[in-house]
Amino acid sequence: MAAFGGSRLKEFLKKYGKVALGVHCSVSAASITGFYIAIKNNVDVESMFDKLHLPGLFKDQKNQNPSPQSPNPDGSLMEEPIEKSTVVIEEKQRNRTAELVASTGGAFALALICNKVLFPVRVPITIALTPPIARFLARRRIIKNSV
Repeated sequence: MAAFGGSRLKEFLKKYGKVALGVHCSVSAASITGFYIAIKNNVDVESMFDKLHLPGLFKDQKNQNPSPQSPNPDGSLMEEPIEKSTVVIEEKQRNRTAELVASTGGAFALALICNKVLFPVRVPITIALTPPIARFLARRRIIKNSV
């Protein structure tokens, strides 16, 4: 299925047509629904994508706290003294997904973006599910063409 070229895609769509479209829309709807539920339940989608080695939705912002160094007039770096304090502040782990949901249009928009990222995963699922579903529908005489 990795080499599903243009001519094979045309043959696939000619053979399965509406069934393939229905299967793909169903898989997409299931994906969007799953992501929406996960996001509404505060699942950190960014870390989930990192664990699965999928391309991320967010830009890497790993170096948000720059080191306390300032350049000297001669171009070398000089360490600034850090004041010691007795107050310890625990920094809570940031959940970028929750921040984006709160700031950029909600969980549904983020679910749609996640769905777009997973397009390369949904296409093989559609290709794998379409023939058995088409055979099932033909046996039940729901579609006219026997596959």
